[in-house]
Amino acid sequence: MQIQARLPMTYQAPVRDLAFTLQAVAGIDQVAATGAFPDYDADLLGAVLEAAGQFSEGVLAPLNRIGDQKGSTFADGNVTAAPGFADAYRQFAEGGWTGLSAPTHAGGQQLPKALELAAFETVHAANMAFGLCPMLSLAAIEALEAHGTPSQKDIYLTRLVSGEWTGAMVLTEPQAGSDLGALTTTATPNGDGTYALNGQKIYITWGDHDATDNIVHLVLARLPDAPPGPKGISLFLASKFHVMADGSLGERNGFRPVGVEHKLGIHASPTCVMAFEGATAELVGQPNQGLAHMFIMMNAARLAVGVQGVGIAERAYQHALAYARDRRQGRSAWTGEANAPIVDHPDVRRMLAVMKARIAAARGICLSTGVAADLAKYAATEEDRRRWKGREDLFTPIAKAWSTDVGCDIASQGIQIHGGMGFIEETGAAQHYRDARIAPIYEGTNGIQAMDLVGRKLSQDAGQAAHDLIADMKVTLAALPRLYSGQPLDAFAEGVVAVEAATDWVLERKGAADGAADVLTAADAYLKLVGDVTGGWMLALGALHARDQLDSGQGDPVWLEGKITLYEVYAANVLVGAGGRMAAIRQGGALLERMTADVLAG
Repeated sequence: MQIQARLPMTYQAPVRDLAFTLQAVAGIDQVAATGAFPDYDADLLGAVLEAAGQFSEGVLAPLNRIGDQKGSTFADGNVTAAPGFADAYRQFAEGGWTGLSAPTHAGGQQLPKALELAAFETVHAANMAFGLCPMLSLAAIEALEAHGTPSQKDIYLTRLVSGEWTGAMVLTEPQAGSDLGALTTTATPNGDGTYALNGQKIYITWGDHDATDNIVHLVLARLPDAPPGPKGISLFLASKFHVMADGSLGERNGFRPVGVEHKLGIHASPTCVMAFEGATAELVGQPNQGLAHMFIMMNAARLAVGVQGVGIAERAYQHALAYARDRRQGRSAWTGEANAPIVDHPDVRRMLAVMKARIAAARGICLSTGVAADLAKYAATEEDRRRWKGREDLFTPIAKAWSTDVGCDIASQGIQIHGGMGFIEETGAAQHYRDARIAPIYEGTNGIQAMDLVGRKLSQDAGQAAHDLIADMKVTLAALPRLYSGQPLDAFAEGVVAVEAATDWVLERKGAADGAADVLTAADAYLKLVGDVTGGWMLALGALHARDQLDSGQGDPVWLEGKITLYEVYAANVLVGAGGRMAAIRQGGALLERMTADVLAG
């Protein structure tokens, strides 16, 4: 029997939600007030989001399905992008989308980082496999802007900003996954200021393609006299084609893809195995400081991957909602209607409501991290810049890990709402889950993000950034009684108490001689707790702003009331569990120590 499955629905960019989150939740007006972005105003924000949404809806979304089905192809040492992707990328570059937040001296538009992130959410939602390509260019732009030589900025940075060339991040080796200190790729001086790279790299996203004439690879490798481990890593720039003094392209450089990985999802994103065989490269930054230099690129990518999680969650949610409104079965719990749309079944509506709330929370966290990043650079005083830098550092692993977990969960729930149809590829729901599943692994697994949070970010300022966050939450908590009483108010209050207690516990155990295993055991639960409660804070900020607009007679009353209700949904389904995470945080390393490999296998 052949099943007639629903075709994948059309994506609609959530422009109104993005603008609301930027202004009412993330506080982008604080960035505008610094004066660092003279061309930015609220009208431009709206224009950028509308244009991004139109491009994502009209150009990228229609390619998502064929990209999944056909994928990129590899033959004779070259990768060809999925059908339509090269032309879509050329349109993307012509639209100036890779230069949104790049500095004007490099040809960029110098707009706020959070606005760029919001625009790119629509790209990732429409076509996650496509979005990975320019996402890596954005990360390469930040690295070269920080550490590139004047010549590298003139030749490479400007062409990355224009989108004429794309960037690639080249870290991983077969024997060295997250442990970059174990990499063995070598960089031997050529005697003319350049270096010869030799080694093999794996998992290189968009490492080769035919969408642009050239690709700029930022590669980690070791100099001959480098010390062992992570302190002996340097950063190099290797171009797919040699670049002449006038910027024109010469012969092919000495590296090529030797294959592409066959993956669970993102089939249109070529994940390459790259062989470097005497490839000519330039040093970026200082010798043996490559890991620190690369972390600029990695942290940019981590935040961008968090936005990917939000984007794929939004796409899966829209798909599931459309199906739930269209699919008819059973009787409505509220109207008694027979053969009602399944959105009128309480369990389906519960899933959709919680999905929508968690997406809004993750969006708020990611865009707030972008605001913090700009204020860390441009706030008026050194004290303010230090405070915002602490917020950016604290939020980055949460934005990456918590949001990508949300992406996977919501894509899975989207399949559940489809029922058996969700397990059928023709509906398109399965692709969202397959695509989403890589994001918790990218740029350091979510477990590594949790270890970074408790191991570095929490203690680098003796917990000051975390306590500043808790203080800000308490200010919002004090304002909430004008909207809520009882459980919605109590759930946030208990969540804030739990974050404060957990933070103090982790800091105390981190300072203890025997506390390392306890802290690492607590890491995942701690990140999830802070993410859950911070997400609630984001929705509470939005609810308060919505109430202000309603009181002043502005905006769409139904839509604004929805923002107030959305917080209640989140409080009842997510915040209510925050206190329960304390048991996992305090379980201690000794418990897991007893769960030896033999016990696990028994």
